[in-house]
Amino acid sequence: MLGAFSGFIAGLLGVGGGLIIVPVLLYVLAFEVQEAVLMHTAIGTALAVIVFTSISSVWAHHRHGAIYWQYFIKLTPTILLGAFSGAIIAQYLSFDFLRIFFAIFEIMVAMIMWFGISAAGHVDNLNRWVWLVTGYIIGLVSAIVGIGGGTMTTPFLIYNKVDIKNAIATSAAVGMPIAIAASIGFIVAGWNTKNVVGSLGFIHIQALFSIVVMSVIFAPLGVKVAHSVDGKKLKKFFALFLVILAISVLSF
Repeated sequence: MLGAFSGFIAGLLGVGGGLIIVPVLLYVLAFEVQEAVLMHTAIGTALAVIVFTSISSVWAHHRHGAIYWQYFIKLTPTILLGAFSGAIIAQYLSFDFLRIFFAIFEIMVAMIMWFGISAAGHVDNLNRWVWLVTGYIIGLVSAIVGIGGGTMTTPFLIYNKVDIKNAIATSAAVGMPIAIAASIGFIVAGWNTKNVVGSLGFIHIQALFSIVVMSVIFAPLGVKVAHSVDGKKLKKFFALFLVILAISVLSF
C-alpha cells in the first residue's frame, strides 16, 4: 500500500515519494530498528526507493514533453555534491533534530506554495552562481530529510515563473541524481553501524524492495493525473499535502 500511494504521489507531484515513505517507515520499522538510527534508516531507505520510482516517473513525464532538461543540467552538478555530503552529515544529527527539521522545512515550503509567492524575474535570467548554490542546497537538504528534491525544486521553479506542470516534471528528473548520490552516502555512512540483519548501511533491503514493486507501477498513473488537472488546484493540493506530512512527523 505504501509503495502504491507513494508512487502515485511521486508521479502526481514530482516529489519522489520520500515525503510519504519516511513518516510511514518511522512507524513500520519502530519495533525493528533502534531509535538511534531509526530516522536515518527511514531516510536512507526512502532515498533508495526514489532511485527506482524516479526512473518510472521521469519516463512518463518525458513522454508528455514536460521536462525542461536545460534546468536539470544546470542543477545536477552541485545537487550530486550536496546530496552526498548531506547523507554523510545526517549520521551526526539526532533523531529529534532530523524530525523537527523535516517538519519545519515542509511547513515553510507549503506556505510559499499556498500563497503563490514568486520572483520578479524569470528563471532563464538567473545567474550561474544562483543555479550552483541552489543545486547544492537542494541536494544537501533533500539527503538530510530523505526526499527526492521535488519539495524544493518545484517551489524554486514555480517561484521563478515556471508552469507548475513543467516544474513538477523537471523536479521528478532532478530527484534521480539526488536519490542516487544520497543513497550511496547513506550506505557509506551506515556501513559500520549495527543495524537490522539484511540492511545495507542505513538502507533496509526488505522494505526497499517491498515498496519499489508497487511504486514503479503507480508512478505513471500519477503523472497521467498531473497532466489532466487544473494547475492552480494542483498547487493548493501540493501545499496541503506538505502540511499534513509535517504534522504527522511532529506527532511521532
